[in-house]
Amino acid sequence: MIQPTKIVCVGRNYADHAKELGNAVPNPLSEPPILFIKPPSSLIGLDEGVVWKDGLGECHFECELSIQIGQTLKDADEVQARAAISGVTLGLDLTLRDLQNSLKKQGYPWERAKAFDGSCVLGDWLAPDFITDYKNASYTFKVNGETRQVGETSHMLFDVIGLIAHISHTFTLEKGDVVMTGTPAGVAALHAGDQLEMTLDTQLGAVSWKTFVR
Repeated sequence: MIQPTKIVCVGRNYADHAKELGNAVPNPLSEPPILFIKPPSSLIGLDEGVVWKDGLGECHFECELSIQIGQTLKDADEVQARAAISGVTLGLDLTLRDLQNSLKKQGYPWERAKAFDGSCVLGDWLAPDFITDYKNASYTFKVNGETRQVGETSHMLFDVIGLIAHISHTFTLEKGDVVMTGTPAGVAALHAGDQLEMTLDTQLGAVSWKTFVR
């Protein structure tokens, strides 16, 4: 696997998720997407299991469609953005929710709650043509066999290809970089021993990945 130089994440890209956390819903016609970055050190493999430091409060799951960039992308248009996709998968943007809420109240950045070691779990990369229509893909996330999140890319405030192009006008995307496109409603706290399953459904079929909480 190509090591990314950064993982660019999108906040509040599903209206229902923004509402469930009491956040304002961005207006895609007049506001840019909310972006933040996780470092390469945040990445862990599926077989490592999710873990976070004791005393930092609840850790929430946020399942997201994730895109791998296969070439340098800067100030791109949507045609260039689509051509730069080299892989697709699902990932978990893990969030220390109590810490995030505390930081937000103080007007501080979120990095301590979003970019900690182990805060990004990615499934194995699939070929980019596994998704033929990025505006019409879906995915589910289960905890202990129970469906907790259902993502429909048609419900995104900012569509996948437009997001990649937009991001490239702020951050140069380099080969191996990852874009996590936002999470749907249903986020909640993880607990030791939880069994986690992410499933991506497209016109070509379904693929699942499993991990666990240590």
